Amino acid sequence: VKDKEKYFQCVAISRTSNPLGPYARYAFRYDAFNDYPKFGVWPDGYYVSYNMFQSATGPFLRSTTCALERDKMLLGEAARMMCVDVPQGGLLPADLDGATPPPAGTPNYVLNFQPDTLNLWRFSVNWAVPGKSAFSGPERIRVNSFDPACDGGECIQQPGQGVLLDTLADRLMFRAAYRNFGTHRSLVVNHSVKVNLGKGASTSGIRWYELRNLEGTPAVHQQSTYSPDDTARWMGGIAMDKMGNMLMGYSASSSKVHPSIRITGRSVDDPPNTMAAEMTVTGGGGSQTVSRWGDYTSLTLDPVDDCTFWFTTQYVRSDGGFVWRTQFSKVRFTSCTTQP
Repeated sequence: VKDKEKYFQCVAISRTSNPLGPYARYAFRYDAFNDYPKFGVWPDGYYVSYNMFQSATGPFLRSTTCALERDKMLLGEAARMMCVDVPQGGLLPADLDGATPPPAGTPNYVLNFQPDTLNLWRFSVNWAVPGKSAFSGPERIRVNSFDPACDGGECIQQPGQGVLLDTLADRLMFRAAYRNFGTHRSLVVNHSVKVNLGKGASTSGIRWYELRNLEGTPAVHQQSTYSPDDTARWMGGIAMDKMGNMLMGYSASSSKVHPSIRITGRSVDDPPNTMAAEMTVTGGGGSQTVSRWGDYTSLTLDPVDDCTFWFTTQYVRSDGGFVWRTQFSKVRFTSCTTQP
């Protein structure tokens, strides 16, 4: 929201368990255009990252990550904000899944990537003594070599259209899903990478990671690039249920396949670094005549059973410009029945 060259992030917090009930509403002010907000829920705050621009038309200035005073916001009271800046773009805060919180005092984890590396920062907020808050990092986690799909830009083909769709492959995709299993803690995240097909051709695949040992020296527990054929896959979301089963949803498109919604996943007992055969949730009915695509995709867990995944993303029914629709897909592993 812009008001006379002042910019705000509006946040509404439900006052009851009924989403149709009353909300406490907040407006947090920034001195630059706070673009592409990505939220993470944590015990000591709501964490949000932005790419900051001088104005709505640029240029890029920095990334800003802020903690919002969650305890006050849940009560509908005046709430504070603490922010830190880094020169790199595309930061993503961790978002808590499940009923088990992180160990007491655990900072929020904030990630982005650089060539062949994940960067991890730790954001520790002290609301009682703000001066004791800390933002440390980055810790560099080496991963399998990759190049961003389309060099981070537009290259996704569609049937019958000269318009190439944008991958946003210059950043991690929402969410960075964190879960405390008791015996270990996991953080899963994904982004779109270049997959070479030979003879100079390439496509986009989904690179995914599970990180562990977050309290010590963070390390990749498993990782892989999902690209079973020459169809492009991008704009992914990934999370784990309470049993440790993992689901990944994404868009898929090619010169022969209209942009569609597909999913894959892995059971907790599957061999490491592997995903199962994919399923099509919604087949596309047309091609889009503008390049920007579905970058507010989200894959979340239903808090009622902690087994049901909800995947929210874009699709189109017919050719056109801004004719997109939103699909809400419900998926559950049959093995997810009891608390581990």
